[in-house]
Amino acid sequence: MAYIKRTLETHLRYLSKHFPVVVLTGARQTGKTTLVKNTFGDVPGVKYVTLDYPILRQLAQTDPELFLQQYPAPLIIDEIQYAPELLPYIKIRVDENRDNGQYFLTGSQMFNLMQHVSESLAGRIGITSLFGMSRREISNSPRSFFPLNCSVPEPLHDTVDTVFDKIYRGSMPQMIVDAALSPEDYYGSYVQTYLERDIRNLLEIRKESSFLKFISCVAARTGQELNLNDIASDVGIDSKTAERWLSILITSGIVFLLSPYSGNTIKRIVKRPKLYFMDTGLACYLSLWNNPRALERSAMAGSMFETYVIGELVKLYSSNGLDVRSRFSYYRDNNGCEIDLIISENGILHPVEIKKSSTPGMEAIRNFKVLSSLNAPSGEGYVICLSPIEYPLDEKNRIIPISLL
Repeated sequence: MAYIKRTLETHLRYLSKHFPVVVLTGARQTGKTTLVKNTFGDVPGVKYVTLDYPILRQLAQTDPELFLQQYPAPLIIDEIQYAPELLPYIKIRVDENRDNGQYFLTGSQMFNLMQHVSESLAGRIGITSLFGMSRREISNSPRSFFPLNCSVPEPLHDTVDTVFDKIYRGSMPQMIVDAALSPEDYYGSYVQTYLERDIRNLLEIRKESSFLKFISCVAARTGQELNLNDIASDVGIDSKTAERWLSILITSGIVFLLSPYSGNTIKRIVKRPKLYFMDTGLACYLSLWNNPRALERSAMAGSMFETYVIGELVKLYSSNGLDVRSRFSYYRDNNGCEIDLIISENGILHPVEIKKSSTPGMEAIRNFKVLSSLNAPSGEGYVICLSPIEYPLDEKNRIIPISLL
């Protein structure tokens, strides 16, 4: 598979200069191993070992001291979640030698992994996550209009058809480099691997069909407010089980929850988060869409387009080392007034509306006025849409083509 340069490389190198241990997490098949090997493979003396090999995994689990003697730092350890027994011994080594950039760890099962990491390596690790490929990575183009302090790049000249082709295929590296691979074949295998390797062991699920129905119900609700009781009812499970299963999807990087904006002066805000699948190709597969043209004409087109845009923004900010949890929120009150996204930068709120339209008008920014009632100053607002060009909608708000993401 040809290597495509990832934006996160810069942040990974930064972390390696300031922490003895760097941990890269993310969903399966997002390219963690490839990224780490291409970023740190040229470090003098660095070695690579993967715990996918049963013999090495057993050694790491039963005799972590011997394992680390056999594989001294600097060392890349792939799939570290299979041997959390290594972490206390890595701690001993980095406490003896506090040089930065000693260990580079990757892991997919973040639910268990992060508990062990936080217990063993607190204060010694730099942690970041990798998602699927961004539009700019795929096109090998200059930086996006977002984050907000970036210069405006050249547009990619997307049409509604090309956008929904990208939504349908998703952002997994293999889907990008192998144009002949069908989404149905790839994501069918992906779901089976995910169930077999991660979920069954993690949750001791006896009925795989119930969990598959659960993630399919979640996928069908992407871009909507989270209602776990409705999902649990549709699947036939209790709400506690649904909450536990959803937490696995979130910590595994499959699902992203966008929190509602909260400020001291808001009195009637809806408190449920909005749910987004981080890979639209997987969401399409699970919600049974097998044709991008049919999806574009469907009632789900708007929510899938919104999911795609939110996912791109999460990837753009995260890959630049920026915390989306402190920056991203949405607004909706009991009067039905909603803003798709609010980006907070340096105490200033930037409202963002997402429209599957090429010519959104002033109606698109009608709810931006509610920002005046919030306990924070507001800045420039944006409407991200299918317009072919960027232009001002009024003195404070701009049309941003999706081609600038």
